[in-house]
Amino acid sequence: MINYNPREWFTFIFRLHKADTVRKLFPMFIALSIYSGIIAWLELEVWKLSANSEVKNISLMHGLLGFVISLLLVFRTNTAYDRWWEGRRLWGTLVNSSRNLAIKLQAMLPADNTAARAWFKVMLPNYAYALKNHLRKTYIAEEMEAVPGMPDYSPDLTKHVPNQLAQLIMNKIMELHREGQLSGDQLIILNNELQSLTEVCGACERIKNTPIPFSYSVFIKKFIFFYIMTMPFGYVFSLGYLIIPMIVFIFFVLASLELIAEEIEDPFGKDANDLPTDGICGNIRMHVGELL
Repeated sequence: MINYNPREWFTFIFRLHKADTVRKLFPMFIALSIYSGIIAWLELEVWKLSANSEVKNISLMHGLLGFVISLLLVFRTNTAYDRWWEGRRLWGTLVNSSRNLAIKLQAMLPADNTAARAWFKVMLPNYAYALKNHLRKTYIAEEMEAVPGMPDYSPDLTKHVPNQLAQLIMNKIMELHREGQLSGDQLIILNNELQSLTEVCGACERIKNTPIPFSYSVFIKKFIFFYIMTMPFGYVFSLGYLIIPMIVFIFFVLASLELIAEEIEDPFGKDANDLPTDGICGNIRMHVGELL
């Protein structure tokens, strides 16, 4: 995720970064410039159409459809941002649940049970890292810390890794209960945080595995394409060769909104505008370590 100062907006105009849509769309800018120039040359120099030609009336279609395409793109970007923000709320819930578990375990466990505290100090952050990598469809063994005095934990990568970690945490809680380290009432108090781990995982998977419907996404792209490609035919009579920069600018606005929506609708990856899950996992490890 890009960290920036929103008050220094003027510098953004002249700065290009890897998430900038100008860089991604630049080849299309060149192609549209050539296309618009050819249409303007044909209508003005070859066909020599008059300003009263019926072709000029094509611009009426763009005036009518401009409102429709605006509504579609607003809905598209709002839907994508809702997914991004929901993902951020879910990871905030994971942070709070990890802290609450650490606080409650620190208070409930006997003072001399340092081994259990050391176990949870490692495994709670490990769950966050496992969830992050699960959503990215990868596994980074170096991020999974080992419990002091125990062999390195190696999950079965053919199965659901976060579920395996959640089960280990629950098994450890129940083991402490059987040993008399935790009472039944204390188990009830811990249940909400333990349940929250799996609920956050399931909600993140819902966002990850349910993209915007294919037909809707394809329709918007086709709409933008035909809207832009037919625009030079009508407006060339009013603008002449100035139609070239106008077409490029309109395409930049419409296509950029679609590109931004595509990038943020899956907020758990490594794109520049995705959620800072690496930093959140680091904070969980630091805060849980401080509490336990």
